Amino acid sequence: MPTFFNYPFHSNGFVAHGHCYLWKTGLVSLHIISDATIAQAERNQPELILLDVQMPGIDGFETCRRLKANPVTQNIPIIFTTALADTESKTKGFSLGAVDYIPKPFAQEEVIARVRVHLQLKQLTESLEQQVSDRTKALQQAQVQLVQQEKLSTLGELIAGIGHEINNPINFISSNIPPLEEYIAGVTKLLLLYEQEYPNPTAKITTAINDLDLNFVLEDMVKILNSLEVGSERIQNLSNSLRNFSRSDSDTKISADLHQGLDSTLMILQHRLKPNGDRPGIEVIKNYAVFPEINCYIGQMNQVFMNIFANAIDALDETIMLGKRINLIPQIQITTQIDSEQLVVIRIADNGIGIPEGFKKRLFEPLFTTKTVGKGTGLGLSIAYQIVVEKHKGVLEVNSQSGMGTEFIIKIPA
Repeated sequence: MPTFFNYPFHSNGFVAHGHCYLWKTGLVSLHIISDATIAQAERNQPELILLDVQMPGIDGFETCRRLKANPVTQNIPIIFTTALADTESKTKGFSLGAVDYIPKPFAQEEVIARVRVHLQLKQLTESLEQQVSDRTKALQQAQVQLVQQEKLSTLGELIAGIGHEINNPINFISSNIPPLEEYIAGVTKLLLLYEQEYPNPTAKITTAINDLDLNFVLEDMVKILNSLEVGSERIQNLSNSLRNFSRSDSDTKISADLHQGLDSTLMILQHRLKPNGDRPGIEVIKNYAVFPEINCYIGQMNQVFMNIFANAIDALDETIMLGKRINLIPQIQITTQIDSEQLVVIRIADNGIGIPEGFKKRLFEPLFTTKTVGKGTGLGLSIAYQIVVEKHKGVLEVNSQSGMGTEFIIKIPA
């Protein structure tokens, strides 16, 4: 129940020494309303305001309008008290946001009773709003988890299938290259023997040799075979990267090489690292420490790497497109180590456009994105945060300055 200090009462109500009463944790202070009083209510927010309509200077209606227009004070309940009991005045007071209207003269008990009711309503409203906020956050987290699980499952099956389908034909090609090299070497040797044994072929054979440019063909076949060998090796590496990336181990942790996960993810994104329009190729600098395999959900960690790398590439593309950094050599730097607390620390930094200060606090919120419409869902970093923090009991942090690049720091127990 609110108590009153430094304010005398008559039996029939309040003595009109002032016009505005501010309740703060049960204490009512008396003030003549003014701009200074409104500023005081903003600095030290009361629980409730009892406001007279008829006052010298700023009247109660204007005071109420200013308080409700201010985001800091707009939720403070205001009760009007006045001798103006006409319907128009009451309607105006309620339309401005007042919660009650007490006509004069009034009894002290009635005022206290109404104040108590509105303080209780305010507390109940704040409690309900907090519950709604908590439930909304819980629902958002549950939604992100469902999206993450579905995304991991679908992506894992898709990539594993592609890797398997690529693996079969490329194995056939790569396994047939060595015997083909032997056959071509044998045929080349035989042709050279014929040339030694029969140095003067017929005109018809000579014409055929000249038309074919036999010497060039023999040399070029070796180069073509070397190219096929290099190409098939790259496809095999890509196939292995796809299968490593898609490892379905979401239910149990396994010992895994995080460096292999980083490299597999970079291999999949290789096409995005190449020169693109006005942007030169992105240089990837690796500073890997030596440490053993880590017990983790490697498939999910690979997804974290994918989201962060993709965001870094997007940031570098945007930096070049907007002309923010002249003569920029785009880079992504990866550093790994085990710190003194036995945490595996992975730092992924780019020298792109950076993140504005106002966005950093919301970066890991579900559905929040700094990208333009159609370029981001706002789920990537939120999913990454849940994987690192909730699944691995780790830490995901971001360091960034606008125009100076961004660094994501992943820490998980070793």
